[in-house]
Amino acid sequence: MASLTEATTPQQFEELLKKAGKSLTVVHFHAPWAPQCSQMNDVMEELAKEHKSTMFVKLEAEAVPEVSEKYEISSVPTFLFFKGGEKIDRLDGAHAPELTNKVQRLASSGGGPAGVGDVPKEELNERLKKLISAAPCMLFMKGSPQEPRCGFSRQIVQILKDHNIQYSSFDILSDEEVRQGLKTYSNWPTYPQVYVNGELVGGLDIVKELVESGEIENTFPKTVTLENRLKSLINKCSVMLFMKGNKEVAKCGFSRQILEIMNSVGVEYDTFDILQDEEVRQGLKAYSNWPTYPQLYVKGDLIGGLDIIKELKENGELESVLRGEN
Repeated sequence: MASLTEATTPQQFEELLKKAGKSLTVVHFHAPWAPQCSQMNDVMEELAKEHKSTMFVKLEAEAVPEVSEKYEISSVPTFLFFKGGEKIDRLDGAHAPELTNKVQRLASSGGGPAGVGDVPKEELNERLKKLISAAPCMLFMKGSPQEPRCGFSRQIVQILKDHNIQYSSFDILSDEEVRQGLKTYSNWPTYPQVYVNGELVGGLDIVKELVESGEIENTFPKTVTLENRLKSLINKCSVMLFMKGNKEVAKCGFSRQILEIMNSVGVEYDTFDILQDEEVRQGLKAYSNWPTYPQLYVKGDLIGGLDIIKELKENGELESVLRGEN
């Protein structure tokens, strides 16, 4: 079967799903007027070269409204993932690293549908607990503070900005597992959701009520300067790695290489995903006068990036540096 094709009618779309059988099918709902869709089509072409047994389908969302309505496609680009004719995952937005990760994971996860329910509840809850406690104030929203992808998210971002509230955010459109799991975990069915010190405050209506009652200043943590926040982050653990992704999933080749080196040494370390926090991503470059990622810190001091770590390993000095012996 062709690994990259276009469906122009509902019938053709259904036939392609049947033809793919239990193999993974990735469907890109796109629009010709959207430049981000064109970029993601290029990503799809590259993925199709790597994943010969996966079918990649392009579908113009507005040209096939029956299919778009059936699967609740409200914006482009949106990607749906199918196995055995059943939808098993979804990705909203132009997130090339997330698309690549999902294709790699789902293509290798066996023949049948592998939805959110396949993740052990204890494992998912532990992940959610870490996410909501990742910063004193955590906002789970559609999109990012720079590019909110729904009106409610846009409003809550503006309120937090107006009141100078320091927060980190998580784009629930980039992770279907978190998107569905958090609703159950917190017994709160809609987004956005905002947490303070690991506890749910609520959604947009609750935050608006806090503004009207004058309680918002007492509910949310006091704003800290970016410099103090960066100092706190780089000293969070004796060895801190700022990278694209995390220990489980690196989202660039350099981050993947440095993880392999770190894991080979056997020294305990923590990571921070700079893709989830644009303020930290840009601020740390200026703070440390180091323009690229990954960046490794030991006891609050910058060691360097991938090249420095490679040199230290080749010289046999890496372990002693990571243990703070030099």
